[in-house]
Amino acid sequence: MSDTKPPVCDYDGSDYQASFWDQGGRAYEDQVEAIALRRLLPRGGELLLEVGAGAGRNTARYQGFKRIVLLDYSRTQLQQAQQRLGRSGRFLYVAADAYRLPFVPGLFEAATMIRTLHHMADAPAAIQQVRQVLQEQAIFILEFANKQNLKAVVRYLARRQEWSPFNREPVEFAALNFDFHPQAVQGWLQQAGFTIERQLTVSHFRMEFLKRRLPLSWMVNLDAAAQLTGDWWQLSPSVFVRARATGPSLQPDKSAFFRCPDCTHSPLVENPEVLVCPACGREYAIQDGIYDFRI
Repeated sequence: MSDTKPPVCDYDGSDYQASFWDQGGRAYEDQVEAIALRRLLPRGGELLLEVGAGAGRNTARYQGFKRIVLLDYSRTQLQQAQQRLGRSGRFLYVAADAYRLPFVPGLFEAATMIRTLHHMADAPAAIQQVRQVLQEQAIFILEFANKQNLKAVVRYLARRQEWSPFNREPVEFAALNFDFHPQAVQGWLQQAGFTIERQLTVSHFRMEFLKRRLPLSWMVNLDAAAQLTGDWWQLSPSVFVRARATGPSLQPDKSAFFRCPDCTHSPLVENPEVLVCPACGREYAIQDGIYDFRI
């Protein structure tokens, strides 16, 4: 595989979970996202992939799945997830690049990517990678930051922002932080081999002055009702999509779980502290319960 790839947003060493979620006044966002996940997730299954798992904020919400693979580029985020969830056969911690998923094709019954796509400079490529490792008829729950949100529309019409929320081009509002047009995301999903089943609009009331004035329970209940308009229009800052993998999937190599993210060979030779690719010779460390496939 070529060494040329999009840049990666690396949260290694970050206290993101503590500073943004635990102490950042994000209880509203967390609760409404939990509601959206309950509405969209399948009842359960054998194996789920969580792309951009971070410190495992959402992992406990995937209760119906027997095994969950937490994938993140940051080792320190995965270490925090271990502290939250523990080490057991139910959770597998993998440090890897979302553009080079280290799994054999057709492995997973479901996947989620929550608050992760907005860091992808090549979002279609990341979506295609997820499709490749999913079984036929598998469910993919994708969340994306919506450039056509109501606040952006009002600001643009009032000439208070230069970029248009109506065209399909992504807008990079900070380094490796992108907002996407809903129709662009829908198109990328369809091109990758997904059929969209349902959309929910989330975090409609993500405004500080409302958080200061309204009880949290009111905001959560109002958002829960407003989410149901997602199939009609998408004007919220965050959109959740339930998509199904359609068309033929590559059949998984039943003798393998991982594949080399560099040359795509499988199976790998597993030793206690390292995985070795017999085709290209690359070695991938296994340290403190974390498989490290970063290149």
